[in-house]
Amino acid sequence: MNSFEIGRELTAVTMGIDAFERGKARGQSLLDGEGLVPIYMGSDIIGPRIYEDWESCRADLTALDEAIEDLPEGARKVFLKDMVMSLQVATRLFSGLTPSFEEKVEVLVGAQKGREPESVIHAATSNLDRLLASSGFVTGTLKQRVHAWEEARAIPVEKIETVFRELMTEAKARTDRMIFDTGSYDMTLNPVRDTHYTARCGFNAGKMDLNLDIRFTRAALKHLVCHEVFPGHSTQLLYTRAEVDAGRAPADALLITANAVTGCVQEGIGDQGVHLIDFIEDADDMIHMELRRLRSASQTSAAWMLMVEGLPADQVADFLRNVAIGQEAWITGRLRMAAHPFRGPFISSYFAGNESVRRVRERVTAEQWPEFLVQLYGRANSPASLEMFPQTAN
Repeated sequence: MNSFEIGRELTAVTMGIDAFERGKARGQSLLDGEGLVPIYMGSDIIGPRIYEDWESCRADLTALDEAIEDLPEGARKVFLKDMVMSLQVATRLFSGLTPSFEEKVEVLVGAQKGREPESVIHAATSNLDRLLASSGFVTGTLKQRVHAWEEARAIPVEKIETVFRELMTEAKARTDRMIFDTGSYDMTLNPVRDTHYTARCGFNAGKMDLNLDIRFTRAALKHLVCHEVFPGHSTQLLYTRAEVDAGRAPADALLITANAVTGCVQEGIGDQGVHLIDFIEDADDMIHMELRRLRSASQTSAAWMLMVEGLPADQVADFLRNVAIGQEAWITGRLRMAAHPFRGPFISSYFAGNESVRRVRERVTAEQWPEFLVQLYGRANSPASLEMFPQTAN
């Protein structure tokens, strides 16, 4: 099989695993009906392989792995190998086996194991301290100053919808001009409460879920609009479908939302969204950028502390409270996610994905930028294959 043929087979197998997992009896599904691929744009192109047992899934993944060995060396081969290994771990989980948290982080997610380096947290803390002081928040501890800034900049609940629409309009205009013409696509705000996530892309329903148990500054809401919609998840979904329809991308580009190594890069695109459309406007945006970096690194470390080092949940919560300076609803959500047998390791996908996309974005030249956007948005990647850019990964 050539690369495109492998892409079609990989897509059918992946969606077959997705369908088989979704079909489990209530209470047996690890993902509660969400599926391995929460949003799939290719149901009219490639349907799922029909499976009746996990052994058949594993056999097809082994066959794919063998076929990939015959491809030439390069980023495309690296991605396909990473994706198959990721799916093999997912299949083991779905079938009732218990791979270690370390293996899930490294192979299922494609991130590095362990806590994030103290130097990362220290740098973000120092930058945050400096930026807050420059904005007039100088009284009290850093934690007190962050809370004072969040309180001072918090959007009243009754105004969230208005600010959301303003940010969506500007983010879409920048995305259409700088990344991809998203046409008439739009998304409405869907307030939710008592959930483990901060926000979520409801692409098919055209709704962005937003957890109103958390207070949001304009800068935080801007980040979420860019992460979930323009130029984040929704934009990437529209872009990949256009590339597959044009015959330029292999079918596995439709697997970008998979809870696998592709998801790591997807989260990186979302977290780099404000940079990709040059939407950093003021000091508040800079403060939020450092605060988000601090929290992203800290939540990765916290999940490792809880799930590998075995620290008590209340001690980990204190770490998130004092180091990440997180709001209580956010802390509760992070602990719930970390303890989940499948979703837990994906906490690391935010920091790992952001760093992967950032490193490549920062070294891409103006001449390489159009090709970079095609690779980033129009193809499926693992962190390892993306960082091989500018190699072609078709």
